[in-house]
Amino acid sequence: MSPKTPSPIVAILLTLGGALFAILGALHAIYTLLDLRSPRRLVPVDPSVARAMANSALRLSGGGTDMWRAWIGFNFSHSLGVLLFGALAVWSGFHVNGLPVGIMPALTLIGCAYLVLALRYWFQIPAIGIAIATSCFAAAWVLSLS
Repeated sequence: MSPKTPSPIVAILLTLGGALFAILGALHAIYTLLDLRSPRRLVPVDPSVARAMANSALRLSGGGTDMWRAWIGFNFSHSLGVLLFGALAVWSGFHVNGLPVGIMPALTLIGCAYLVLALRYWFQIPAIGIAIATSCFAAAWVLSLS
């Protein structure tokens, strides 16, 4: 018995879900970059909060950085992680015939973790995008089993 070849729809679903994550990560990075010059996207509505963040050392750093710099660094590193996750999923879509067995469950599980974070701590737009992308991963996984 020869190994089963995944349906082309599996590749499309993985690529689509990965592209959605990559777009969200790229937008997050762009917004963070734009906020360095003109803070108005991923920043507090009240400007005094951003000023207070800039004037408050991060306790863990022993005064080596302030909360504003930590916030910017977190946003850039978060963007990078989401971009890399999206790239892995897109790559998986293009290499669906040679994927290790655990990739699709891992993509689905990580997508679910991002969805929980989005629903609990973020706002509606990323939650919708993450829900769609994670549904693509889950559907690809289920289809690959049949």
